[in-house]
Amino acid sequence: MRAALVKEFGPPSSLVVEEIDDLAPRPGEVVIEVGAVSINFPDILVVEGTYQNLPERPFSPGKEAAGRVIAVGEGVERIGVGQRVLALVEYGGYAEQLRVPEELVMELPDRMTYEEAAASGLVYSTAHFGLLRRGRLKAGETVLVTGAGGGVGSAGVQLAKAWGARVIALAQDDAKAELARTQGADVVLTSTPQTLRDDLLAATDGKGVDVVLEMLGGDFLTQIVRATAWEGRIVVVGFASGGQNPIKPGHLLVKNISMVGLQSSDYRDRTPELLRSTMAEIFDLFVQGKVNAAVDTTFPLEKAADALQYVKDGKVKGKVVITTGLGGAR
Repeated sequence: MRAALVKEFGPPSSLVVEEIDDLAPRPGEVVIEVGAVSINFPDILVVEGTYQNLPERPFSPGKEAAGRVIAVGEGVERIGVGQRVLALVEYGGYAEQLRVPEELVMELPDRMTYEEAAASGLVYSTAHFGLLRRGRLKAGETVLVTGAGGGVGSAGVQLAKAWGARVIALAQDDAKAELARTQGADVVLTSTPQTLRDDLLAATDGKGVDVVLEMLGGDFLTQIVRATAWEGRIVVVGFASGGQNPIKPGHLLVKNISMVGLQSSDYRDRTPELLRSTMAEIFDLFVQGKVNAAVDTTFPLEKAADALQYVKDGKVKGKVVITTGLGGAR
């Protein structure tokens, strides 16, 4: 089998593609012939050696992969050989085969391609946990999704609309703003930190936003707090702007605002059954046509380094997917 490997931490160009031994399942595990694997921003941090969880080298990055089960280990009962599946893992996806515990594997609907599945796992589960479990979103509320046009942002816009919310999308540029519009955002902003508070208040008739799926941090977050409604909920997913400015507790206190964090991989590790039921709900929305994985572009496995650099350069709208050429699109 071929795999893109991290042998030494460094820039995306340090990733190498080599032949390694095929995998065999251990008890409770399955082996998947990978058709597609999605790139997520943490993959870049893993390759560079700056992520909080770093496995022993050499290893393959990749947190979500879709393909066909080719072997099952002793004790595996729910998943069988030949099934089309998605697996969410900590690492290992940038390869032609992936060995994974059965509990982290989900069967795919027939109409979903491997590319669509790989682009759906981590970002849609993150948005789902953020909006419903942590943000307690209710139909009719106004949601602000920052980082719109990116992976989690695109998923957040679509899921919030599917659940009956009014969606304000904050995008980095006009191209990502247009993507957010096509995904159903009611209001799309490309505000700077200096204008964001006023723009949000204007878009909500002075009330502010009820729920925030927040991925920017820094001065953006400072102004978002000031434009959050009474009893609003801010779910912090990341700090893409590069800053972690302190929040004034008084701003939270005077409007009874809740601010919570979200580390979505914890649900994978602590409650895999909850992850599976969440993904089943997302797959159902996909089949109904209420969400649609935003695949920006694909790269072959041998160009995995180029794919990572494409994401690092901020060129992506939606998701970038690596394909292996195995099993076709299905």
